[in-house]
Order: sequence, then C-alpha cells, then structure tokens
Amino acid sequence: MRIRKSAAIAAAVSLAGAIPAPSFAASIQEKTERAKAEIPTCTHRIGTLAVREPENRWWVGLGLESPEALLKVFVMKSGCFTLVDRGKGFQMAQQERALASGGELQGGSNVGMGQVRAADYILVPDIVSRNGNSGGTNIGGILGGFIGGGVGALVSGINLSSKTADVVLTVTNVRTSEQQALEEGHASKTDLGFSLGAGWGGWGGFGGAGISNYQNTEIGQVVVLAYIDAYTKLVGDLGGLSANAAADAPTQAVTMSRPGRMYAAADTKSKVVRPLDPGMMLYPTGNKQGVWWEVKDELGNAGWVSSLSFNLAK
Repeated sequence: MRIRKSAAIAAAVSLAGAIPAPSFAASIQEKTERAKAEIPTCTHRIGTLAVREPENRWWVGLGLESPEALLKVFVMKSGCFTLVDRGKGFQMAQQERALASGGELQGGSNVGMGQVRAADYILVPDIVSRNGNSGGTNIGGILGGFIGGGVGALVSGINLSSKTADVVLTVTNVRTSEQQALEEGHASKTDLGFSLGAGWGGWGGFGGAGISNYQNTEIGQVVVLAYIDAYTKLVGDLGGLSANAAADAPTQAVTMSRPGRMYAAADTKSKVVRPLDPGMMLYPTGNKQGVWWEVKDELGNAGWVSSLSFNLAK
C-alpha cells in the first residue's frame, strides 16, 4: 500500500498562525507541523475498524476526554479504515432497531436485521505500562492514590513533570482473535511547537468532537503527538493486508441441524465416511459443489455434507 501525506491536514496546519495560541506553545512550530503532516492517508482501505476505549480510564485524572474519540479523528482523516461505531452512536442505533422490530417506525424505513457492518479489527488506544522518568511526578502515582490496587501502575506512560507520554495502539483481528499489530508512540514537551488545537478547526470541525481538552494543556498535546506517532507506525504495519479480511479468515464453522452423513464425494451414492448427529460441529474447507460442502470433523475425518443439513455456527 502506498502511503502519502495529507494535503488537507497540511492546509489545516497552516491556519495555526492565524489563531492566538497559549504562551507555552509559541516555539518550535516546525516540529509539530511535521508531526501532524505525518498522519498517513491511504490509497485503499485496509478494512473495517471499531475503536474501543481501554478499561483503565487514565485520562480522567488529567481532565481529558477518552482517547477513543481522538483515534476516531485520526482514522476518519487518514481514510485507511472504514470506521464502525460500537459506542454511544451504536447504542442509539440499537434503540432505533428495537423500535423497528416493535413495529413503531414508519413503513419503508428500511431498518432491520442483517444491515450492521461487521468490524474486521478492534483498535484499543492505551498508555504504556512503564515509568519513563522515575524522578518526575508520574500520573500513575497520582491516580493510584485515588483508584487503589494496581491500576495506577498501568498509566505510568504519562509523566506530568517531564511532560512525556508513551502510548500503545493494539489491533486485534475480530475473526481469529490474533493480535494483528502493536505499536508504541512517544512524545515530549520538546516536540510541541504550537497549540495543536489552533489548527484543529481545519480538520472538518473535529476540534469539538469530544477531544477539545487535548488542545488546552501541554500534557494533552503531548498525548496527541504520541498517538500520531503510534498510528503512523500502525498503518505501516497493516499496509500489507488485503482489503478483504472476511475472505482471509478461516471459513465459519457449521453445526448439524439434523441427522446426516459425511460422504467420500459430493454424491449420496459414494462411500459413507461417518454418520453425523444433530449439534455436531464441522469445519468447511472452502470447497463446494452445488449444495455440497467439503468439511472436516474434530477427529480429522474429511468428506462431503449437504448444506441442507447444517447451519452456520453462531
């Protein structure tokens, strides 16, 4: 996959000079402009992606919003994935579907089963579990006093004293549960060149999309740059994947819905390999002849079964 720089993002960055920025963001502007311009864009979509916020709510103690919203901005602007909502928007969509199933919606609304697009991958934005500067004031120690247990140690990738952030992005394949990619990103106060929020108005209004607090503090901007670093690396890791994750995954298993037989060929006159009981799990090889599917059982027996005798396993 060819990755190119985003002209739209570069244009947004150019607006930064026209808007007053906080005093802490008045130097080394070129460094941060380059960092924003490095958000990759793609010539084709890698797959369908859902973003899930981490269980460790490290951002609360910093007065920031969930990084889920931040990563959605990157995904939408890069065009590298089709983004599906599994958060609050999806909950509202489910309410509409419930109204449809109850007959409450107008006729012709076209809301029903079989329309929700599947996510190929799950992206989780988190903080690296380590202390990058043991001599500074670490957010892990601060939150540990409020949260208790071992949770505080999980956010040791953010350091308030040195204004550094070490973040991690993890991508999991929905169908196989394989960890498809994992990348770390790093940023520090010295990487800040201007108020990141000053240029966000050119990102199609995303500055108000639940991520505004990241632009108002040094540590918030450092976290943004760290995630830009990690996301850029992540897209490079996933660039070799095909655009059809569903076809790349193993074929979904099937379950016998009634008694049947496994045959040596796609013909009831061929040799019977074994009888099949209702509820038995079978694994298609991908070979088909009409209604006949070649399958294997859990003992390694291989043969052909009529698709009229089984259902896709759920």
